[in-house]
Amino acid sequence: MDKLVERLRALDTTCVSDALDKMGVPCALLDIKPVLPGKKICGRAFTVHYVPCGQVKGTVGDFLDDVQPGQVVVIDNAGRDYCTVWGDIMAVTAKLRGVEGTVIDGVCRDIPAVRESGYPMFTKGWYMATGKDRVEVDAVNVPVAVSGVKVCPGDILLGDDTGVVAIPQERAEEAAAIAEDIDRKEAAIIALVKEGKSLKEARQLTGYHHLQTKPAE
Repeated sequence: MDKLVERLRALDTTCVSDALDKMGVPCALLDIKPVLPGKKICGRAFTVHYVPCGQVKGTVGDFLDDVQPGQVVVIDNAGRDYCTVWGDIMAVTAKLRGVEGTVIDGVCRDIPAVRESGYPMFTKGWYMATGKDRVEVDAVNVPVAVSGVKVCPGDILLGDDTGVVAIPQERAEEAAAIAEDIDRKEAAIIALVKEGKSLKEARQLTGYHHLQTKPAE
């Protein structure tokens, strides 16, 4: 078991985003939303980079055979919304292989079948036009970008109904510790309010307004 992944899985994306804000590390993947609400993912990145096809057409999805159980497939399709890079066949295959989930800087398709499969996907939207003969995979397990945020192989992706954050593996231990502290303090605020304290007082007692503030250098 990857203990660091499990620590982060116990948190939500908002606490982790606040933690990485405090660390000065970009992490929030803008406009990436769940296709199937209620599904949470946390795992290490298997990255895939797409480019437009040339005269000789390449493949779009054969990399899936190399993804390991528990990994999150992170696809950089440069935000393209005119062609898809994931559909029902890949969703069913990935679920059977124990893949944790998929994050796409772009769009997917076959939404009814994908939702029926129960496989967790996070994308910028959906469209029906295939990516075949339009885009192709040019590299896997290289640094990619999603919504302008760099994601490297082995980085940890956490996704929930609020969205997705990408946590650099070399800072993940620090991020988890800070996020856990933020989570405890936010829980304390709620407890204090339930005891009758004002929100202002509860926030002052827990240092709420500076939980995500990057320390002065």
